[in-house]
Amino acid sequence: MKRQSQKNLCTSTPQNPTLTKSAKPKNKLGSLGRLAAGWMILQTVLLATPVLAQKDPSSLSYGEFLQKLEQGEVSKVELDETNNRATVTLKQQPEAKASKNVLIFERNPGLASKITKSGAELQVKTSIDRSATASILINLLVIFMLLAGLIMIIRRSANASGQAFSFGKSRARFQMEAKTGVKFDDVAGIEEAKEELQEVVTFLKEPEKFTAVGAKIPRGMLLIGPPGTGKTLLAKAIAGEAGVPFFSISGSEFVEMFVGVGASRVRDLFRKAKENAPCLIFIDEIDAVGRQRGAGIGGGNDEREQTLNQLLTEMDGFEGNSGVIVIAATNRPDVLDVALLRPGRFDRQVMVDYPDYRGRLGILEVHSRDKKIDLEVSLEAIARRTPGFSGADLANLLNEAAILTARRRKEAVTMLEINDAVDRVVAGMEGTPLIDSKAKRLIAYHEIGHAIVATLTPGHDLVEKVTLIPRGQAKGLTWFTPDEEQGLVARNQILAKITSTLGGRAAEEMIFGDGEVTTGASNDLEQVTSMARQMVTKFGMSDLGLLSLEGQEQPVFLGNDSMQRAEYSEAIAARIDSQVRTIVLQCYENAKKIIQDNRYTIDRITDILIEQETIEGEEFRKLVKKFSESSPKKLVV
Repeated sequence: MKRQSQKNLCTSTPQNPTLTKSAKPKNKLGSLGRLAAGWMILQTVLLATPVLAQKDPSSLSYGEFLQKLEQGEVSKVELDETNNRATVTLKQQPEAKASKNVLIFERNPGLASKITKSGAELQVKTSIDRSATASILINLLVIFMLLAGLIMIIRRSANASGQAFSFGKSRARFQMEAKTGVKFDDVAGIEEAKEELQEVVTFLKEPEKFTAVGAKIPRGMLLIGPPGTGKTLLAKAIAGEAGVPFFSISGSEFVEMFVGVGASRVRDLFRKAKENAPCLIFIDEIDAVGRQRGAGIGGGNDEREQTLNQLLTEMDGFEGNSGVIVIAATNRPDVLDVALLRPGRFDRQVMVDYPDYRGRLGILEVHSRDKKIDLEVSLEAIARRTPGFSGADLANLLNEAAILTARRRKEAVTMLEINDAVDRVVAGMEGTPLIDSKAKRLIAYHEIGHAIVATLTPGHDLVEKVTLIPRGQAKGLTWFTPDEEQGLVARNQILAKITSTLGGRAAEEMIFGDGEVTTGASNDLEQVTSMARQMVTKFGMSDLGLLSLEGQEQPVFLGNDSMQRAEYSEAIAARIDSQVRTIVLQCYENAKKIIQDNRYTIDRITDILIEQETIEGEEFRKLVKKFSESSPKKLVV
């Protein structure tokens, strides 16, 4: 028991962390003191102890010196009583070896009489004693080093305390007049969002137009949209147009590991903003700090929730924030707290979605200003070929085309570089083409199967290109381009897409037989299953009726248990699986019928594809029309 108690005493931790921290400088000072004392002792030993020099030809020991005096071999002796040294000149020695150095004792009674009696010449001289000066200089050097170490410790502790006091200050970048180099003229493809935000700029520049009719300045505007659609670019344009103080910060910069730091930074940010009102605050990726409050999975986050509470209070609390407009951007509005989205905080929610045809054309015109584009390049054709591209995708597309132009040592970007850049952005880098073999012919039939079924199925998108050149992980690719952009998709269009997606597997089975089908359709089967299941469970396009059996996938928060309970019974689940299988099998039979009815056309176009490796969409449709008209009426398979 006694040993146990001693162990506990030895391993116990101090109860007061402040005392532990304050003891660190004392320990450092104590170590410096011990180092100084050791240096002083070492210095005393070195200065007080006679030097034990090694024997060399130019020196004599004291005994040898006395012996040579008695033998009369010394002709001259020079005594230096200050340094206790003697220079002895020997008789009958070469001039280079005649002079010898002798260390003598501090007190040498009778030495002078011995030298005189031996007949040697005696000279006594006194030199300057520099040992005291050297000792003083060494001591001053040690004192200086100690003082320098002490000053460094004091400065370090002062900086640490200063950082502790500035830990809760805002890290927002502040510009009195933001010169971002971006105006509204540099932003294209999101005209509706520009109109909403231009009102904010007008209010900041000419507030009397709105206050005259009783309008109040909006507290906040939330930019919502997928990544790359231009949310941050819009914020830069607002800052460049408004000409008012501009604060910019990311949502993740509020959150720290210590509770209360983020809230302190929010307070400091809005305090600075109120001092410079009217002004703008831009918070990028606000979902990092504005997520729904609650326990959720794995417990809550006290620091983030305290930061969010402080942000809610500053935007519309007891005091308010007149003259401060908060603009935030996120691509995850579904995870934001409901209190953050109410009027009075973020009064407006501006959608920044993917651009349409005109928007893509405007974006291409903006990003092509600083690039050398050939006169034959049609921006309209590029915009028509790139549905679903965001502004960042289009900017990257033109940049990749410019890189390819420089690599090929051309003076201007042509349509060839544009097309190659589109293929690279969509499907990845170009690989090495396959040699003419069975595998290449099988891939060719697979891709022609996709293209021929899509071309002969009503309601399907047009074929853009069929190629055997590998890109990414795909050994061959078939591109489709929508004829017109529609926000709604009809049931016939979904079925046509399922049928064309199964066209590759149908071609493999019909041409090579059931035993030669490959794994190349694995991704196609995933897409088909997903589309068929959505038709049954979300769109009400099956015999189950007008039921939405599966909602949008949402993260689980406290009070949101939609992911924890089943939306339907086991009997309904079995019927869903049956309906999905029925849709897929029916579309697969349609694809096989198209392959069987157009076998002659498929064979001829496949030979051309193997030879050329790439067939453009317009050429493909001409070939289908040509061979369909010249094909025999009956073909034995």
